[in-house]
Amino acid sequence: DLGTLADRCDLLLVFGGDGTMLRVARETAGSGVPILGINAGHLGFLAAVQEANLAEALRTVVAGKFRIEDRALLEAVIHRNGSSSIQTALNDFVLSRGLASRLIELEVAVNGELLTRYRCDGLIASSPTGSTAYSLAAGGAIVSPDADVLTLTPICPHTLSIRPVVMSLDSVVQVTLLSRRLEATLAADGQQQTHLNTGDRVLIRRSKQAVKLLRPEGSSFFATL
Repeated sequence: DLGTLADRCDLLLVFGGDGTMLRVARETAGSGVPILGINAGHLGFLAAVQEANLAEALRTVVAGKFRIEDRALLEAVIHRNGSSSIQTALNDFVLSRGLASRLIELEVAVNGELLTRYRCDGLIASSPTGSTAYSLAAGGAIVSPDADVLTLTPICPHTLSIRPVVMSLDSVVQVTLLSRRLEATLAADGQQQTHLNTGDRVLIRRSKQAVKLLRPEGSSFFATL
């Protein structure tokens, strides 16, 4: 159990790519234990150290030449027929259509005020950490990880005027599925999926938990970018 392991550690070393980092981040959230990612896959924004440089990076860490970055988690509360469930994500939540090649309709409100209705393939709610993931591929802005903002990026909206919206990370976003007879899903970090029904409401907000990422001296978001 990763949560139990984190409670017994001063530092967690995670070998893999960003997908592995996302899973570990969610499962150890709130433990307060910093995570050092060792990239054993392709280019990654979460894994700060290349596998070939591990020995040098560990010497740097032991010498105290590092910084710890607090990364905000997002929380999605799914309301359905009087019941609710909660998911967390480090990168993003994605509401998207199912297998049918038809647009879904989503009503979006921010802090209780109607923003718009989207007719689209889906909608990405991205944390600053997740701005370089799916949101970037869908035309969203690149956000510095230390910026306290939440980005809403529509996926293939059926309009000429809809653009990504950037708001305070303390905002509460409510998304309601209006489409009938169409499948839709909510994905957390692209790894955990929940089926959505017509009328389901999803509240997306900043989680009370956070993740600590350890960065050895010389590690840079902009250099990776």
